[in-house]
Amino acid sequence: MSSPTPMPFAVHIPFVELLGFELLEFEAGRAQVAMTLRDEHTNSWGVAHGGLLMTLLDVAMAHAARSPLQPGGRPFPGVVTIEMKSSFMKPGQGRLVAHGALLQRTATLAFTEGRVIDDEGTLVTHATGTFKYLHGLPTGKNGQRIQKLNASD
Repeated sequence: MSSPTPMPFAVHIPFVELLGFELLEFEAGRAQVAMTLRDEHTNSWGVAHGGLLMTLLDVAMAHAARSPLQPGGRPFPGVVTIEMKSSFMKPGQGRLVAHGALLQRTATLAFTEGRVIDDEGTLVTHATGTFKYLHGLPTGKNGQRIQKLNASD
């Protein structure tokens, strides 16, 4: 079974690019983000570091939260993670694909879930996340804000 062709991410996220993530799906409340594990992504056991798996899930769920609800529609505004819970089921190895799904959307919040699957089709990690829609971030410096209409953490 061949994997989908990667597409550009909805926004420029330098950390995600550094990790080598690929966006495979971004529509109708769903997103898929994939990566191939490299040595620098592993822990001392030689398997995917938990922080890497959480980042993969965070990006997939944030994209699901921002995804257009109609084909060809515009993405929703930027999001930041408010809360995330993850459970690690199996060591991650090889090619990993995170599937993010939007469960519920309000005017200001998105409730999501995600899972990471390995190249054998086995569940590696499961997560739930809550994201806040916003157009800017307070910097704490004289009440200034970082304004962005299209951003994700």
